Amino acid sequence: MRKFDKSLYGYNVNEVNAFVDDVVSNVDDMITKMKQKDMEIDRLNKELEHYKKMDETLNRAVTIAEESSQKYQNQSINESDLIITEAKKNANRIINDALQKAEKYEEEAQRTRRNIIVYKRRLKDLIDQQAELINDIDKVDL
Repeated sequence: MRKFDKSLYGYNVNEVNAFVDDVVSNVDDMITKMKQKDMEIDRLNKELEHYKKMDETLNRAVTIAEESSQKYQNQSINESDLIITEAKKNANRIINDALQKAEKYEEEAQRTRRNIIVYKRRLKDLIDQQAELINDIDKVDL
């Protein structure tokens, strides 16, 4: 604490005035510094708000990207399931067509075998008849 010299009517006016000027100057400096700090705090708060908005925007973008990714993944799975289902249907159709053709060819082969057997019998019968005819001709001439 500062002490002042005494004069005729109390304290020395010059010392008191100098002290008051000092106090006023110090208070003005403190007010100026506080205003600067308030301005700095306002600027930092504005920056903080800006970054918060950027964070919210980025979070929304990430959420949208995740949703889109999940949507496309689900679509891809559905499409692959559809492709597999169609491929199975086509494979079953191809197999059924092949089995039907195989059965048809087998039937034709069996019919051809029967025809060959019938043809062989007829040919054998014809040969036997011709052999008998030749034998009959030989008997007549003798």
